[in-house]
This record gives sequence, structure tokens and C-alpha cells, in this order.
Amino acid sequence: MKSYIYSVAVTAILFVLFSGLDFAQTGDPYIHDPSTIAECDGKYYTFGTGAGGLISEDGWTWNSGGVRPGGGVAPDIIKIGDRYYVTYAKGGGGLAGGHASNVYVMWTKTLDPASPDFGYHDETIVASSDGIEDCDAIDSAFLLDPNDGRLWLSYGTYFGFIRLIELDPKTGKRMPGNEAIDIAIDCEATAMMYRDGWYYLLGTHGTCCDGPNSTYNIRVGRSKKITGPYIDNLGIPMLKGGGKLVAAAVGKYQGPGHFGLVDLGDDVQKCSFHYESDLDRNGLSVLAIRPLLWKNGWPLAGDEFRQGTYQIQSEGSGYGLEIAVDFVRLQGGMRFFRRDKNAPIKPIAPQVLADVDSGWSKGNIEVRIGDFMNRPHQKWTITPVENAGGYFGAPFYKITIEGTERALAATAELEVTTVPSFTGAPEQLWQIDQLIDGSYRIMPKKIPNSDEKLALTAVGYSTPTLAKFDPKSDRAKWNFKLP
Repeated sequence: MKSYIYSVAVTAILFVLFSGLDFAQTGDPYIHDPSTIAECDGKYYTFGTGAGGLISEDGWTWNSGGVRPGGGVAPDIIKIGDRYYVTYAKGGGGLAGGHASNVYVMWTKTLDPASPDFGYHDETIVASSDGIEDCDAIDSAFLLDPNDGRLWLSYGTYFGFIRLIELDPKTGKRMPGNEAIDIAIDCEATAMMYRDGWYYLLGTHGTCCDGPNSTYNIRVGRSKKITGPYIDNLGIPMLKGGGKLVAAAVGKYQGPGHFGLVDLGDDVQKCSFHYESDLDRNGLSVLAIRPLLWKNGWPLAGDEFRQGTYQIQSEGSGYGLEIAVDFVRLQGGMRFFRRDKNAPIKPIAPQVLADVDSGWSKGNIEVRIGDFMNRPHQKWTITPVENAGGYFGAPFYKITIEGTERALAATAELEVTTVPSFTGAPEQLWQIDQLIDGSYRIMPKKIPNSDEKLALTAVGYSTPTLAKFDPKSDRAKWNFKLP
């Protein structure tokens, strides 16, 4: 009986933690096999299987509108110079299509279909499969090697090998005499990236196109050479089916596949993919964007920030963000381990908001950093703000003292304070980005009378301010602890 009670309790806790997760984007983010997300003239674009794609003004609300000729399946995008190269495939994929397929590359000066410079040029076949050989030439993806500027394309599915070819970065065409290299099996929808001397090959394992029963999951291996061999964390080559897990099903979202990297700079990286099925959206395939973390040299999809009540802890000092109010003592004075054996042992009631808030100012209250005491003035409720828009991959949040509308706000003096009530003003909206090391950056949407992009930063152990974010310093890194 005890183990059953424990199991029920754990299940309840997990439900509370994961029920608030929202990995899919807002708007109409319906897409399958999304390309890497590309920015063009202040908007974000991704294309999927079929002729269309999605556009977003802020990276959070997505709607249809992207235009890509050729139809086909599983496109990808890369920008080189003043060109956007787009690859996709026609044919293949098994079933009625068999495995005979062609991979195409074309280019355009802009992704905006309303621009006079919009138009795709030089569509060229760069790879093929005949339906008999041990390769299915679809699911192509680019990598521009940052070390030497060479352009590569991976492609292939579960039907045979994943292959790698080299393209000309000036034209997008296949380099003359270039022979395809086998780099993996038992996966599809591959992508590649480079970091700290390693090339990473990400492949999608499992089954697709079966709605809520799809088993897609994203895995990775790495190599010191772009041509491989790619090996996972257990030493299993990807040519033998290896791959370390990067992203799997979670909560109401099933079957992540088609990885894309978006590097936003300052140690903020995100990954895009589709979920084969969002159970809250008729089981349809939707675009997802999640933080990308790095642990011991391996990529891992992080979790989008969960609304809730937290203590906000400085990564640098370990102290917590709090409003600057008088400390209210709990009952009892100095005590030691010795006790009066005739006195009963009884709990001391924890401090709650009603015990302390009568002494708080009704106006603005400044913010400071102090020792953790798990008291009301250190508990912050963080909630996404409806209809306030968002930033790349996430909504804006309000940060208030638990049980109140007292809200954290940026000031024109480049400082932080709390105002008596949340109004939805831009200086009260906060961007919360998880960094590649797992800590967080907290930034106001807008600072009054300023266009600067500054982050919440600790000055020493006790003073918070707004300052330019430095990813090499712990001063502007924060963690969220359950109180």
C-alpha cells in the first residue's frame, strides 16, 4: 500500500509540473518537416512539406504565408551572403512514392513574397536515388562549415544510408566530382552543426506520420571530421544505429523530429522541430521551439520556462531577489539544541503574506538581493501574459510577488523596482531565456526612454541593476528555485 501511495503522489507532482508546459508556438503553427528557421528583414520564416510555410513577426506567433515553389518534402534554408538557399526533395519516402527521389537546391534574394526581389532561381538537382540503391534521397539539410567556408548537405531516410555531399557555396550546386559519403543508418531528417572542435550529426529515430502514435525522437553523434565517423556518448557509431537522445515526447506533445539550430548569440541557443502530434490541437503536427542546452559536450533540448512561484537566485552569489521591506521575525528567540524536556515539540507556522504585507509601502518598493529565508517578500509568481506577444520561441512574462499584483519593472534610470500593480506596460514585461549552461537571462521587453537591451544583473552580493549581458560572467545569470 505504501508504494502505491508513493506512486500516486509522484504522478500527481509530475502532472502539476508538466501540465503547464507549452512547447508549441501560438497562432496557427501547423507544419510538418519544418526547415531551419531563417530571419529575413525582421521576420522569421520556416518551410515544410508541401509548398507553403510559416511567418512570424516576433518568433512566438506563427501563421501561414511563406512561399516556396516546387512542393515536395522536408525543405531546409541557409543564408550565405545575400542569398537564401533552399533545398527540398521530390519523390521518395516509401509507400506510393517508393524510394526514387531527387534533391533540389534553389536560391532567392529574399524570403518575403511581397518584395520585388522575391523569386527563386537556378533550381538544380544535387542528389538522387533510383529506388533500388540503399538510400532514399529526401530530408536534405545544409551545414556551412565555419572553419573553412565549405558547404555540405546531408540527406537520406531509414531506407538505407544517410549521405553527405559537398556543394559550392557560391552557386548551391554540387561540387564537380564530389562523391557521396555514408555517415549514418537507422534515422532520417538529419541536421548538422559545429561547436568547440566537434561536428554534430542529429538524426530523427522512430516512426513518423502516425499522429499521436508516432515515435519520432531526435538523437545525435559527433565527430572531429565533418565526414565522420559519428559516434554517440556510449561509443556506438551512427553507422551502426547509435545516437544520444536530444529530444523526445513530453506531456501532450508526441514525436519530435526535423531538428534546426537557431543561435541568438550571448549563449542563447534554441532548437526548432515539429511535434508529430499536439494532443490539444486535434493531434496535428505543430512547430516547436525549445532552448538548446549543452552538457558535457552534448546538446540537449531544454524545457520552455514553466509558470509558477519561485525564488529567483543569483548564479553568482547564490542569494535571492527580494523586495526591500523590513524583515519580520518568526516567533521564538535564540535557541540551542538543548530543550526543556517538559515542553512539547510543536511546529512553528511558516510566514505568510498576511503576516507581513500591512507594513509594506503602498507605492513603489525597491528591489535588492538577500539571504534565502523562504519568506513572502522573496517569492515571485511568474506568468505568461496573454495577448502581449512574445520573442523568439516564448511569450513575455509578468513577475509579481506571490499573492499580489506588485510587479517587477524596469526604470528609466536603468534600474529595477516593483510597482503596486501590474498594468501590462512594456517595462513590466520580461523575457526569460535559458542559456546553454542551464541558467537563465532575464530582460525587460522595453526600458522607458531607452532602446538599450539590458539584462537583470547583480552588482556585488546585494544590489540588482540593469546592464549589458555578459555570457562570460555569472552576474547576469539567474536560477529559479521552488520555495
